[in-house]
Order: sequence, then structure tokens, then C-alpha cells
Amino acid sequence: MVALLLCAWAAKAQTDGTYSGFSPYSVFGVGQLHQPGTAWNRSMGGVGIAARSNRYVNILNPASITARDSLSFMADFGLDGRISLFTEGDKKALNTTFSIDDFVISFPLWKHTAMMLGVTPVSDVGYNISYTEMDVDTGYRTFSSSGNGGIYQVFGAFAGTLWNRLSLGAEVNYRFGNINKKASTSYDEESLRDMASGDSLQVNNITAKLGIQYEQPLTHSTFLTVGATYKFSTKLNGYSIHYEERGSYDRRRNSKTLSENNLSLGDELGIGISFRNTDKFLVELDYTRTNWANTNLDQVKGFSNVGDVTFSQGVGQSVRAGVAFTPNRNDIRYFMKRCTYRMGAYFDQSYYTVDGAHVNSVGVTLGMTVPVFRGYNGITVGLDFGRRGLATSQVKETYFGFNLGFNVFDIWFQKRPYE
Repeated sequence: MVALLLCAWAAKAQTDGTYSGFSPYSVFGVGQLHQPGTAWNRSMGGVGIAARSNRYVNILNPASITARDSLSFMADFGLDGRISLFTEGDKKALNTTFSIDDFVISFPLWKHTAMMLGVTPVSDVGYNISYTEMDVDTGYRTFSSSGNGGIYQVFGAFAGTLWNRLSLGAEVNYRFGNINKKASTSYDEESLRDMASGDSLQVNNITAKLGIQYEQPLTHSTFLTVGATYKFSTKLNGYSIHYEERGSYDRRRNSKTLSENNLSLGDELGIGISFRNTDKFLVELDYTRTNWANTNLDQVKGFSNVGDVTFSQGVGQSVRAGVAFTPNRNDIRYFMKRCTYRMGAYFDQSYYTVDGAHVNSVGVTLGMTVPVFRGYNGITVGLDFGRRGLATSQVKETYFGFNLGFNVFDIWFQKRPYE
């Protein structure tokens, strides 16, 4: 029921003009891809492909959900906020966003098997750009461009462990969303010269993700884990509506299905390696590669109409590293020693190029989990400091992100002793 309510909220957020994310770079393709993982993943730089934990739900690798206490039920609910400063020469702009990030539940099925269900964002579209210039023939005219929406996914995953070391997982994703974009030119007095065009995109597709993890014990409490994931590229369904308006009388509208253009979303390959001590620390390094080169997004208005800028989809990559440390999980005197502290760093290369150059971003993260009540319940707080648009000619986006995650843990079907 809660998942259905969140899906309804996600659909509303894409059509009422609000922004779940805001960046001028979200004008390209399907928008800005959302940072991966829940709050505990993101506070470690976004790692998780090789992470195994019986305290947190790891949504980055479906094989990881078998790392759990028997009969345990786990859930994660996350919130996401961001403050962004955009600079281009002497021009500056500031924007803030706040949105629901994820809702995930995980529970065991049988011996050495488990399942996970959830909803998370995939991409965000949010921008509002305008400027006015003087023309000697027509007077002042104002150019404006705006967009909102994004893509979300509902997913279900199943995993099992073989020989107590090898875990295999599979995940099915249903992606859906609405993206709205509009561009206009208006004049001071002559309304017949006014022009506007826009695109409304309704998209959906079904894809799958496979995951594997192998855990090698080094001592009774230390483990080396390697993991890998692969998400398939599948065709993008839905429809697009393109309209054009000139003055008050000339209006044109064209609608067609996206399948006519053989559109798709890119595939993704990820690998990772981690080293952990059960109750003390975790260190992990991940690499992911996404291939959008053959998705054909640059052939369809709404995905590619970005004025005079040359947009082209390509190969995206990211490198992420993170570490977590718990001083003494069972300390009875000092509460702060029972908290878990995290930090990480990442480098992302965009899945598209703008005038032949990728839009890269780099950042560092900090975070901690505060234990609440009994068991493994906790509140995770994460901070993200980063910059996007590293090339000299690109708009610089300096951002400060805030993630808040609520980790819920309980034991199901436990028989209580009675006297």
C-alpha cells in the first residue's frame, strides 16, 4: 500500500510543475541520472556493488539481500535535498530542491533466499532558463526554456546463496515517467510574432538486472567480497506530443509513439571489491559503465531539442570509493562510539556529450548512522559536496546535497516463550 502511494506521489510530482531535481544539464536526453543507492550507500560515495550487510538494505546489487539475519525484516525510507549554485561568467543562480528518494522493503523467503521490493527515482528533469535581448528591428524580446518531470522505477528482486559464499540475484524493473519541456520567444508588443514550442513525453519500459557476489573469509571476522551487476538495455515505450504555436492563431500538434523511433535506455555494467570486518569497518571500490550510444535519443524531439547546442548520447562511467567505521557497536558508556561513520568520493562521466564534451562531476561525501531503539534500527544522515561541469566552457554547478534515511529492522515469525 505504501509503495502504491509513493508511485502516485511520483506521478503527481512530474506533472504539477514541481522539481524533484534542478539542473540546466537535465535538458539533455532523459534528464540528470539520479545518484544511486539509499542514504547509507550515498554517504559512502555511492558504493554497494560488493557490499554485504545484515543491518541495511543494499539496492545496488540484488545478490546482496541474502546477507541478513534469519527471519529479519528490513526497510528503508529516504529523503533527498539539494542546494545548487550555478555560475557562467558573471551570471549566478541559486536553487533548492527537496523530494522523497526511495522506499524499499526486504524479507527472507526460505533458507538462504530473500526478496526485495521498492521504488526509486531514475532521472530528474528540472530547469528554467530565460534572458532578454534588444533587437534593432523588433525591440526587446525574451527567450525562455523550462522543463520538469523525470523517470521512476518500481522493482522486485530475488536472491539466493550457494555454498555459503556465492550469492546470485535477479531484479525486474518497471520504469515510468513524464517529461515536459517548453521553449518560447516573446516580444514586447507584437503578439503575432510570439513563438512557442514544447514536448510532452510519457515513457515506460521493463528491464532486468542481474547481480553476483562472492565472499571469501580471511579470518573469523574479516571478509573479502567481489561483486558484479549488469542491467539490460531495453526498448523505451510510450508516446510523445510535440506542439508549435505562432502568435494567437497558428497552432500545430503532432503525436506519435516512441516505439516508432526504436528508442531505448542504456545498459549498465558494474564491478566492485570490498574488505570488511563484521562489526568494525567496510572499505569498497566500485566502477560502473553505461552505454547509451545506440539509444537513438538524439533523433527525437523532446530528448534532443536543445537549441544550437549539439547533443549526443554516448558512454558514461563512474568510479566510487567509500569507507565506513564503527568504533564500538556494543559500547554501553559512550553513545557516539555505537554510531557508524562514513565517507567517500566519486567521479562521474555523463552518458551524453554537449558540443563534443562530456559533462563530468566530482564530489566527496560524509555521513553517519545513529542507532535508534533496539536491534538494527537507525537514522542515517548523509552529506554530498560536489561540482558538475568541469570543462572550461561549461556552466559550473556547485552543489550541497543532504540525504536522510530511516532504517527499520524487525524479526518476523519469532516464537515467544511463555511461562
